[in-house]
Amino acid sequence: MLANVQQRTIRPVIEATIARSTLVYTDEYNAYARLEAWGYRHKTVCHARGEYARDEDGDGFCEVHVNTLEGFWSLLRSWLRPHRGISQEKLPAYLGFFQTVHNARRRGKSLLGALVAGLVA
Repeated sequence: MLANVQQRTIRPVIEATIARSTLVYTDEYNAYARLEAWGYRHKTVCHARGEYARDEDGDGFCEVHVNTLEGFWSLLRSWLRPHRGISQEKLPAYLGFFQTVHNARRRGKSLLGALVAGLVA
């Protein structure tokens, strides 16, 4: 977790996890404004203008969007809701577990196997 989401705090995280020249899709939040100056290709959608996806090449497929990540956050909020509040101290552990379960892409008994395999590895 970051203390804030200003350019000076997000830049090291971006540079440590995203290869330069990668095409990054974001919303219009100002903290992402310098991505191109930092060596990334950057496309945005402007939610303030009611834009949520854009077809840039006219093929009928909206290439520019952040819907996948927004869907992930929606799932996370639904998963956290029954907990009725989590301390900031424990939030990274909850997020880590949710990420593991989400990435396993399994449910029920097969999820247990994936979790055990992850612990053993």
